[in-house]
Amino acid sequence: QVQFVESGGGLVQPGGSLRLSCAASGSIFRGNPMGWYRQAPGKQRELVATITRGGNIGYLNSVKGRFTISGDNAKNMVYLQMNNLKPEDTAVYYCNTSPPNKSWGQGTQVTVSS
Repeated sequence: QVQFVESGGGLVQPGGSLRLSCAASGSIFRGNPMGWYRQAPGKQRELVATITRGGNIGYLNSVKGRFTISGDNAKNMVYLQMNNLKPEDTAVYYCNTSPPNKSWGQGTQVTVSS
């Protein structure tokens, strides 16, 4: 069964930073592109960043230059470093394959507020 466990969220002031971590079950992580998604209240879930096993990376335009996705294939981990956070980044953040598997983790809440 596919499992994703996200962590690292929290409350941060505008301009602050957070680093999210995702532990993915090995069978789905190997060979599949991984992504970080987010869902803000009242909005649809959106893809924020993706990374392939070979290291190809893509970002949502609104986070380019502020967010950095990385992965550790050996540990089946995916990370999202978020800098210069803005209130509009407030959302629950999830990791999943890209395109996503039907099984989602609990996500981790990121709140950017003064």
